[in-house]
Amino acid sequence: MEIITHKNKSKVGEHLSSAIAADLNWLSKVLYHLDKINSGTPEEYSSIHDIELTDLSGYSSPYADFINRNNFSFQERIIIVLSLSPHLQPSLLDIFKTTKPNTLFGGVTGKNHHGFLPTGETAVFIIAGDDLVKRLQLLSFFSRKHLFYRDNILYLEDVSTAEPELSGALIASPDFVDLVLRGTVRKPDLRPDFPAKLLSTEMDWNDVVLTGITRSQLSEIESWIVHSKSLFEDPVMGKKLKPGFRALFYGPPGTGKTLSACLIGKKTGRDVYRVDLSTIVSKYIGETEKNLARLFDRASRKDWILFFDEADALFGKRTDVNDSHDRYANQEVSYLLQRIEYHEGLVILATNMKTNIDSAFLRRFQSIIYFPMPKYEERLALWKKAFSETIPPDAGIDMEQLARKYELSGSLINNIVSHATLRAFHEKAGMITPGMLQDGIARELAKEGKTL
Repeated sequence: MEIITHKNKSKVGEHLSSAIAADLNWLSKVLYHLDKINSGTPEEYSSIHDIELTDLSGYSSPYADFINRNNFSFQERIIIVLSLSPHLQPSLLDIFKTTKPNTLFGGVTGKNHHGFLPTGETAVFIIAGDDLVKRLQLLSFFSRKHLFYRDNILYLEDVSTAEPELSGALIASPDFVDLVLRGTVRKPDLRPDFPAKLLSTEMDWNDVVLTGITRSQLSEIESWIVHSKSLFEDPVMGKKLKPGFRALFYGPPGTGKTLSACLIGKKTGRDVYRVDLSTIVSKYIGETEKNLARLFDRASRKDWILFFDEADALFGKRTDVNDSHDRYANQEVSYLLQRIEYHEGLVILATNMKTNIDSAFLRRFQSIIYFPMPKYEERLALWKKAFSETIPPDAGIDMEQLARKYELSGSLINNIVSHATLRAFHEKAGMITPGMLQDGIARELAKEGKTL
C-alpha cells in the first residue's frame, strides 16, 4: 500500500484541501504500520497509538475548523477519517480487500462502489484489535449521545436484530461529506433515500387571506417555535410537557394549508419539508421504519418542519387485518405515530377531511386548525390580491360580482388569474379582459365537473 508523503501528497487530488490530505496521509501511515505490527515485523512503532496525530492548527478550511473546534481524540480521528476515506481516497482501504468476508476487520461491499467499505468492526479492529476492554469502550462512539450522532457527522448503518451492531457500515453523513468536499452543506431534496421535498414561497403573510381565528391559531405555532426552548427549560413546565409540537390542518383543497406551513417556516427561519408518503411506504418489511427513522433523525438535528400532506393516506382509519400485508401496514402506521409523538420539532399533518383521521391520532395534536372555504369578503380580498401590476385587470371587471357569484378557493382564484395573465402575454394585450377571466373561470370549474 502506497504511503502518501509530503512529496507526493498532491496525488490525493487537487480538489482536496491540504488539511484533509494531511489526515488521509496520517490514516495511511496508521494502516501501514498496523499491517507491519500485526505481521510481526514492526519498524518504527510498536503500537499505532504512538503515531502522533496530525496537527491541523495551522490549516484553514471547513474540515480543519471542525477538527480543531472539537479537539477529537486519537480514536475519534481514526473513525472520522475512516468514514471519509471511501469518498476521498478509496484505494487507501485496499489493504483490507479480500476475496472472502473477514470477521477480523469487517467491511462490506457496495452496490456500485467496488472498493472496501468500512464497518464499525473495521474501526474497532484498527483501534483496539482483539482487546475486549478497549472494544467495549469504543461502543460509546456509536451511541446516540455522542457528538458523531448528535451533530449528524457519522453513524453505523442499521443492521437486522440477528447481526452484531458493529457489522453496520460506517457512514459519513451526506451533510458532513458536503462540508468536507464542498465547504458548504447542500439542502437535501426528494430522492429514493430521502422521502421529502423542500418547500419554499416568495409570498408572505400579507399575501394570504385567512379567517381571524385561523391566523390566530397559526400565530400560536410560530410562538411555540420561537419560545419552545425557554418553555422546556422551565423547571416546572419542562417536566410536564412532551417534546415537540403536533398540528393538524384540515379543510377543503386550495384553502391555504400548504402555503401556511411554508410561511410558518419562512417567518421563523425553519426549512419546511413535505414528506412524500408514497416514497416512505416500502413493500419490503422493515424498510418503511428505516426510511422514517432517517428522516426524523435528520429533521430533529436540523430543526426542520415536517409537513405531511394528504395525511389520511397513512393516518386514516386503521386497516382491518385480513392478511400479513395489512398487519405490516398497521405496524408502519404505529411506528410513524410513535415517531411523531416523540419528535422534538414541529410536525404538521394536512387533510381535506378531519373525519378521515383516526380518532386515536387526533388526541396527540396540540393544535387542530380549520381552513374553511373563503366567504364573500375573503373572496373579494383574494381577487384584489391576485392580479399583477404588470398586467392589470380591465376596468370593466367587477370583482365584487366575481366574489359574490363564484364560491372559489384562494388557489383556484390564483389559477384563474395566472391563466388569464398568460393569455394576455401571449396575445400581447396590456391588460386582462373580462373574456380572458371568464375563460379561466370556466377551465377551473370544468375540472370539478361544473359549468359557468
